[in-house]
Amino acid sequence: MRCLHHHKEVKQVSGKADYTALEMMVVQASRMIRDGEVVFVGTGLPMIASMLAKYLHAPNAILCCEAGFWDSRFLHIPMTVGDSRWYVGSTWCAGQSYMFSLLQRRRIDLGFLGGAQVDKYGNINSTGVGVQLRDGYYVFGKRFEGSGGAADIASMANRVIIMMKHERRRFVERVDYITSPGWYVWLHDFKDGRGRVRLVPRWELGMWGGPEAVISTMGVMRFDEETKEMYVESYYAELGITPEDIKRNTSFDIKVDEAEPAEPPTERELELLRKQIDPEHIFLRE
Repeated sequence: MRCLHHHKEVKQVSGKADYTALEMMVVQASRMIRDGEVVFVGTGLPMIASMLAKYLHAPNAILCCEAGFWDSRFLHIPMTVGDSRWYVGSTWCAGQSYMFSLLQRRRIDLGFLGGAQVDKYGNINSTGVGVQLRDGYYVFGKRFEGSGGAADIASMANRVIIMMKHERRRFVERVDYITSPGWYVWLHDFKDGRGRVRLVPRWELGMWGGPEAVISTMGVMRFDEETKEMYVESYYAELGITPEDIKRNTSFDIKVDEAEPAEPPTERELELLRKQIDPEHIFLRE
């Protein structure tokens, strides 16, 4: 995909917002992708964000997925990571084992993840909720699809961006179960028949990288350099979102003191999303 314009060089959409929260999420994610990065994409909104970045400011970004496609330049949006549309323009195609070996060799610069829950340290739960610990085993009240490759990406990608809907039940103090590790993880020690929980930094467990940002339907969150706790960097003011809205929809005490209105999408960004990247609203449907 050829580079067209950087998002700061074109006119901003002004007045009342004529874009959706999903479009705003994609635009914010796209702007975080750097030219030349190797991006472990997956499907859905991260894929659209990656395509937008390649069109605008990161033409040399390399898109890959767990099925084995490398540097794909697909013309139409793949529906899954195994969709044959990933083949289009790919430099080469390997297998799943080889793609995950790239994570182990620190060749993946950026990975996108989502889930059912995220906590203040960036731990993600996509396994299940309503968890109870019985005789050393986890029992779930409701099960989800599970990790897939998410745990590997969270543990070994150099950067991780999380994208998910902003709801109080999703942004929690502590996830019910850690599918994908964040900056600090809770470990259970079973001694004398009793389970003890301790908070351990990821680097003590041999993991590198870590979550850089959480992009939600309300704003963009980052992690404090010292405490590694989540805080609000920006909010979608043109969509009527305020910092207080984010606080009300977050189960833990999230800092909003330095939050600023997010830079809105440009006309060019919206044009590409609506007319070229996802004209059928496959993933951008509200």
